[in-house]
Amino acid sequence: MAAAAASVKRLLVVGELCVDLIIDVGAEIRFGQHEQLVQRTTLTMGSSSAITACGAAALGIPTRLISVRGDDTFGRFLDAELAERRVETSRIRVDASLPTGASTHLTRPDGDRAILTSMGSIGTVAATDVSAEDLADSAHLHVGSYFLQHALHPAAAELFASARAAGLTTSLDGNFDPAQEWDSGILEVMPHVDFFFGNEEELTGITRTEDIDSAISVLLEIMPEGAAVIAKLGADGALSARRGAILRATTPPVSAPLVDTVGAGDTLAAGFLTAHLLAMPADRALAFAVACGTASTRGSGGVGAQPDFRTAEELAARTGVAAG
Repeated sequence: MAAAAASVKRLLVVGELCVDLIIDVGAEIRFGQHEQLVQRTTLTMGSSSAITACGAAALGIPTRLISVRGDDTFGRFLDAELAERRVETSRIRVDASLPTGASTHLTRPDGDRAILTSMGSIGTVAATDVSAEDLADSAHLHVGSYFLQHALHPAAAELFASARAAGLTTSLDGNFDPAQEWDSGILEVMPHVDFFFGNEEELTGITRTEDIDSAISVLLEIMPEGAAVIAKLGADGALSARRGAILRATTPPVSAPLVDTVGAGDTLAAGFLTAHLLAMPADRALAFAVACGTASTRGSGGVGAQPDFRTAEELAARTGVAAG
């Protein structure tokens, strides 16, 4: 099936592009001009959308990213990283008036982290950046970090509806809302979303519910027939819920130690979308997704340990999936 991945129609990812600066602090940050020694600092590919694009490309899926970057050192670094990871970049727009976005992650040994983001070019990709030809050449549309996509919000529902009318399936990852308002028109997009990814805080925030089960029920009532909500549960794995059917997958055992969890959920999404494009059964798709997310935590940053297809399949074979 690894060879089949290269023959599927393109995955189209629309969203933000930024660098991640990962700092393993190992302790609480002290202010007052104290110099502290840290375990490691890594400059790497950032942003939910780009990490998902890189994850799918690592699995062999032809992938195009539509985004915006600045004309600066960070932007050129990202171009080189995307090219090395076989993500198609011809539709990335360069805006010389803005710096490329950047996120600084202060990570702790337990996997927890604080994220400090400088927006810059983040949030400037718009629906008008997506052409009819982009949709015609693709099988699936994915948008990550919805709440950061400020220029996309006014026409997001129209973009998703156009994609589905053109025969594409669609997916959306809300990610965290820095304003914690959990709105920006996201519920208006849901009738056109086939797969929605989110963790418990995001799912309950968007739906104004108290628990993850209630949140999933609300979303599935809005989403199209056959749609699925994929809940990212961190160390507990993930669940995939469709109307009348719930699957839960636990994380597989791995010998390598956890390095950080940056981008793990975005790589999980890449695994799930790869499985979808290859028409894997629902249980295998969820296992494959969790395997990809788990593998990514064994390297620094979102793309440091993204698996190839064979590695993901081997981990998926050790991933437990159960109904209910």
